[in-house]
Amino acid sequence: MQGRVVSIQVGRVQAMVSSDPGRPAWNSGIIKTAVAGDIEVRELGLVGDEQADLVHHGGSDKAILGYAIDHYPVWNAEHPDAGFAPGGFGENLTIAGQDESTCCIGDIYRIGTCLLQISQPRQPCWKLSRRWGLPQLAADVQRSGRTGWYFRVLQQGHIAAGQNIELVDRPHADISVTWASRVMHSKPHDLASDKILCDCAALSESWKLTLAKRIGGHALNDEPRLLGPNH
Repeated sequence: MQGRVVSIQVGRVQAMVSSDPGRPAWNSGIIKTAVAGDIEVRELGLVGDEQADLVHHGGSDKAILGYAIDHYPVWNAEHPDAGFAPGGFGENLTIAGQDESTCCIGDIYRIGTCLLQISQPRQPCWKLSRRWGLPQLAADVQRSGRTGWYFRVLQQGHIAAGQNIELVDRPHADISVTWASRVMHSKPHDLASDKILCDCAALSESWKLTLAKRIGGHALNDEPRLLGPNH
């Protein structure tokens, strides 16, 4: 299976001002700018890309965020005034020819001189909603399954827009990104599916920990992530 990198985006952490005067400013790297030519890929992501919240974003399991370009017409149809465009969902790689239903956890892809492996679906947070002034956007992303997915970097190197995305290995063909996201967020939770996903060797450590807690009977609350402070 092969896709293509349509565009590459990076962003520095900057202060974001809310359109709601009742909410304070916050810091985020969600505003991404397209990169021309080759860009270096290191273990923790693209050179020039930053994350403000290193607890919930970034790290080796979430080094690079990919997003399907085919989602943009759908979002623009649902929110005609938003003007969503590649990079608008905070992704580093805007991708053609692939989406959550065609990609699997553990997939290894060659792009340029790099090897990237899918580690987990993206879990949208409140910063995406506030970036666009759409309070329910993060929840809508999660509910729709149009989440995007994270890569870890197995081989550092260089990538560029326009390059093909070549599937090298698919160790977990039965665990699509769509299915993984559904398991994590479906209510009521299915214990058997939780265990299958938790046992996936290529799944990110943070997702394994969350699933292990849930399997152990701990209730988890999505609202702080989706709605943010002062909601």
